[in-house]
Amino acid sequence: MILFKLSKDLEDYSQKMRKSADFIGFVPTMGALHDGHLSLIVKSRQKCATTIVSIFINPTQFNNPDDFKKYPVTLEKDIYLLEKNHSDAVFLPTYEEIYGQKVIFKHYDLGYLENILEGKYRPGHFQGVCQVVDRLLNIVKPTHLFLGQKDYQQCMVIKKLIDLMPFHIDLIICPTLREPDGLAMSSRNLRLSEQQRKQATEIYRCLVFLHKHLSAGSLEPLKSKVKDYLTNNGFKVDYVEICDADSLISVSEWDGKQRLIALVATYVGEVRLIDNMLLNDSRIFE
Repeated sequence: MILFKLSKDLEDYSQKMRKSADFIGFVPTMGALHDGHLSLIVKSRQKCATTIVSIFINPTQFNNPDDFKKYPVTLEKDIYLLEKNHSDAVFLPTYEEIYGQKVIFKHYDLGYLENILEGKYRPGHFQGVCQVVDRLLNIVKPTHLFLGQKDYQQCMVIKKLIDLMPFHIDLIICPTLREPDGLAMSSRNLRLSEQQRKQATEIYRCLVFLHKHLSAGSLEPLKSKVKDYLTNNGFKVDYVEICDADSLISVSEWDGKQRLIALVATYVGEVRLIDNMLLNDSRIFE
């Protein structure tokens, strides 16, 4: 496994690999790696001759400075896991390497996706995501990009971004990995106390409840019931939504056929957690 800190060195490596390898897979992360991240690496190694992973905690996608400061850092462990899971190369850039003087900040036209759900509660978040992913993709120039379904809206945003890239990239969305009790794997779980960790499992239970009780007609009572339940059990809820799985437009009346996804964002103490579940179709958007 090769460690890169300079973008120019990684660009040279990637160019060399493109000449000799069929496919190059890329897994962008912010570190504090868990089995969910590692599953993306496994998928990349199955499809691609070369797998490149990046670790960069991107400040431009944090609208809360305290959240950025408290984001878990486990770099030594991360490098060990990446080597153990046979990553070919790891990119560990500094802020200056990603956002140096020659980098021009763009504004990305994301349409309504920027202002709903995560965009509503985290203004500027998706512009920051696009800034760093745009930069990383132009450095690595992968043939395949691997992301996790847990960040479903972010996956949709990045799909819009890669449609604008001057080279083709296949976006592969991999299923959310969960702990045995159902909690979605997340780097932020490291910030939970033992009691908060137990409490957080209610998020998954609520998604299962939405899945089990889904029926044609008005969905508002179902959403309200789950939101009230979480609130009454000590959560600060940003949203509980059921949306069209392809557009993320909120659905109030369901015809019994439309593909739906349930999405939840809530705080457990200071820690904000998100999760989602496809309700009537196992396909992840194509």
